[in-house]
Amino acid sequence: MDTTNNKGAPRNGTPSKTPRGDSNSAHAQRQRLLERLKQSPIDTVTARHELDILCPAARVLELRRRGNGIETVWIGRQTDCGKVHRVALYVLQPSEVSDE
Repeated sequence: MDTTNNKGAPRNGTPSKTPRGDSNSAHAQRQRLLERLKQSPIDTVTARHELDILCPAARVLELRRRGNGIETVWIGRQTDCGKVHRVALYVLQPSEVSDE
């Protein structure tokens, strides 16, 4: 009897839902976020919708620990359902960018 816990593991022949090159690993999320921050500031709601990063604050913390200067500015942002929430707007300080 096999007692291996394979819950959540894809069955043989079952394709992965995440296409190759579109990883949702923390590393890939940090890369997406850093590239976006190099272009312009991004808020929590936008990072979730556009970059598929469900917990942007964790990725920002990791980027900061890797030497990136990222400032948090608190803003009011309306969500899709029309309610305004206080969310973080992340701003990359250009003099403090460190790629992984």
